[in-house]
Amino acid sequence: METLMTPPLIAAALGGYLLGAIPFGLVLSKLAGLGDIRAIGSGNIGATNVLRTGRKGLAAAVLLLDSGKGAAAALAALALLPAEAGPLASLIAGVAAVIGHNFPVWLRFKGGKGVATTLGVLLAVAWPIGLAACATWLAVAALFRYSSLAALLSLAAAPGYALLIDRPDTAVAAGFLAALAWARHHQNIARLLKGEESKIGGEKG
Repeated sequence: METLMTPPLIAAALGGYLLGAIPFGLVLSKLAGLGDIRAIGSGNIGATNVLRTGRKGLAAAVLLLDSGKGAAAALAALALLPAEAGPLASLIAGVAAVIGHNFPVWLRFKGGKGVATTLGVLLAVAWPIGLAACATWLAVAALFRYSSLAALLSLAAAPGYALLIDRPDTAVAAGFLAALAWARHHQNIARLLKGEESKIGGEKG
């Protein structure tokens, strides 16, 4: 396995972070005349908070762009960096993109929670894992109608899917991203435990 300090892998990490740090939720909301999305709802820059504005099309665009930047980071590393950097560079770029989304330098390191970006990365590095995680999200959301619970359980399942379908390093990356997502959702977890989390559609649990 490559050392993490080789120039191609450093380039993958830096490029992935900068791509992931593009705050599409904030940019599109301002372009749509909604002002600063950080002053609305939860203050998050992700698609779920954009949806609270009532603009479903805009929220869908943010969802696609946030997931797309994760996928683009992973695929670009695979395509542009030397072949010997291989899948490891793709994983590093993808993980860095999620970190960039969560902690964007442009917004004083206060970003989103990275669920869409993580799913985009998983789809790019090993699409069966990404599809399985997305299917888990849909199933949990349909059963319980909690977006946060669906995100937490789908990402928690991803390392297991990776061990069954792909390589151990993919499972490690998926495990790191799941842990990061759980840490970023600590307030949602507290509300879920208290029965105070909002369900999909707006009502409380």
